[in-house]
Amino acid sequence: MTKVKRIFSVQFLSAALAIALFWPELIHAKPAAGNGALELWNQQGIANSPQWVQYWLIIMISSFALGLLFIWKRIEARWVVGGLIVGLLFSKFILENLMGLLPLSGLVALVHLIFWSPALYLLLKNRPFAKEKSLYALWSGWITLVILFSFIFDIRDTIIYLDYMLGLNLL
Repeated sequence: MTKVKRIFSVQFLSAALAIALFWPELIHAKPAAGNGALELWNQQGIANSPQWVQYWLIIMISSFALGLLFIWKRIEARWVVGGLIVGLLFSKFILENLMGLLPLSGLVALVHLIFWSPALYLLLKNRPFAKEKSLYALWSGWITLVILFSFIFDIRDTIIYLDYMLGLNLL
């Protein structure tokens, strides 16, 4: 098994284990009124978010979509696009439909951390943005920054979400 497959397998198994261990607490938790990580992340939640967040979502989705130009020849692009697609499918069909979890912003952040980390690892390990001068190098540098910037908020929201849902009292 390649190193990348092992990383993805470990992350997927870690997510499955965390869900299995905490599933009873998660499905019985009630969303709190408030902001950030504990708000519903649906069309209304997106519409009510600050204007800069709405612009950021457009930039982020566009940046991930540009990865489609490179997936046939570049492993990092496959992991970026694959992480986005698998994360969306996992959120919608497993977490929301099968397990009945509410799509809170903190849950979305947790999914980002789990499914985007392998791509970020490869981008930082291989550094195609530093090794060549091409459109791919430009995109790989940009998507690396996009993921890192997103993780600033995702890490915070994940901690708030897990703290609230699991009653860890970390904060």
